[in-house]
Amino acid sequence: MNKNDWKERLNVVYSTNPDFKYETNNQDSKAETLQASKQKLFVSLDKKQRRGKKVTLITGFVGTDEDLKKLSKELKTLCGTGGGAKDEEIIVQGDFRDKVVEFLLKRGYKAKLL
Repeated sequence: MNKNDWKERLNVVYSTNPDFKYETNNQDSKAETLQASKQKLFVSLDKKQRRGKKVTLITGFVGTDEDLKKLSKELKTLCGTGGGAKDEEIIVQGDFRDKVVEFLLKRGYKAKLL
C-alpha cells in the first residue's frame, strides 16, 4: 500500500506541524484462535428480523475470521444448507441445533443449546 494513501487519512483535517507523519493503527498481530477444548459455543434458534425464517445461530467463537469461516463452511456442508459467518457468529439456515451441537462436541468444542 502507498504510504501516502489519502483514504487512510480521511479524518485528519490539517496539521501545522511540519514534521507531522500520519500513522495508521495497523494491527499486524492477528488474534489467535483458541483451542477447540477452550471454546464455549452457544447454539440457538433465531428468527428475529429474518421474516419468520428459522436459522441456527452459533455464538461465542474466539479466533480469526479465517477459522470462523472454515468452521462455518464445515457446518453448512454438514447440514446441506446455506448460511454465513461474521461478527464472531455463524448462521446456518434452518433448524439444525441438535446436529450442530453433536458435530461440535465430536470436534472437541464445549457446545451448549440455549
